Amino acid sequence: MGLSAGGSLWTHVTFLVFVAGAVYAQAITGFALALILLGLIGATNLVPLPDAVNATTILGFCTAWTFLYRRRALRIEPVLVPILITSAVGIVVGALLLMWLAGTAYEVLRLILGVSIVACALSLWRAVRPLPAMSSPAVYALTGGIAGLMAGMFSASGPPLVYLLYRQPMPLAWIQQSLMVIFGLGTVLRLLIVLPSGQFSLLSLQLALEALPVVFLVTSYAARHASPLSPRLLKVLICALLIGSGVSMAISALIAMR
Repeated sequence: MGLSAGGSLWTHVTFLVFVAGAVYAQAITGFALALILLGLIGATNLVPLPDAVNATTILGFCTAWTFLYRRRALRIEPVLVPILITSAVGIVVGALLLMWLAGTAYEVLRLILGVSIVACALSLWRAVRPLPAMSSPAVYALTGGIAGLMAGMFSASGPPLVYLLYRQPMPLAWIQQSLMVIFGLGTVLRLLIVLPSGQFSLLSLQLALEALPVVFLVTSYAARHASPLSPRLLKVLICALLIGSGVSMAISALIAMR
């Protein structure tokens, strides 16, 4: 099923429902937008995956910067500098890998994303206890490089950063705002790479423009209202959704490769 200007109303509605759920999860947790949205799209084959990744970059950009504007929280803490530097390198490498795989091995790309989503969900499922002290700059740099690679390939830098920052002995608001700053700057860099390369198609733009009103509405609401679900229940629901969509995508990719 593919989304186009002449696609069915149900197809368009399905895409926007996927966007709303993913954006809400991103706004109240600081992660999961790309993983949920790409997982659902990859599992249903709603649109070509490279176009979905590009559109997700736009949505992630708007989500992060709307959240930061509403919270008046755009601050680059010195502790985040190693993450920002190494993630920038990772984004460049990941974007180049995506261009290569999208042109030569599309189903391999879907398989990699499916497995990555399941692995990320399982790591997030684990109970994480705060560390007694802040992690070292080397740990921040390594995590930033891994996150940047995932951001460049799938616009999904969340899991490594979430696992690191949620273990820091810092308030939840600081963690969420730090994640949004990293995501927001990362989306800017990725757009600066894919736009001049000609990899950003008309369909990518259409998907992004169609979803932007949903992004702004859902993000603005989530920034002003606490989640009605407990953090524990929310994590379980998100991880279950990620595992289901990731497994489905990986299986469908393996079947197509046979």
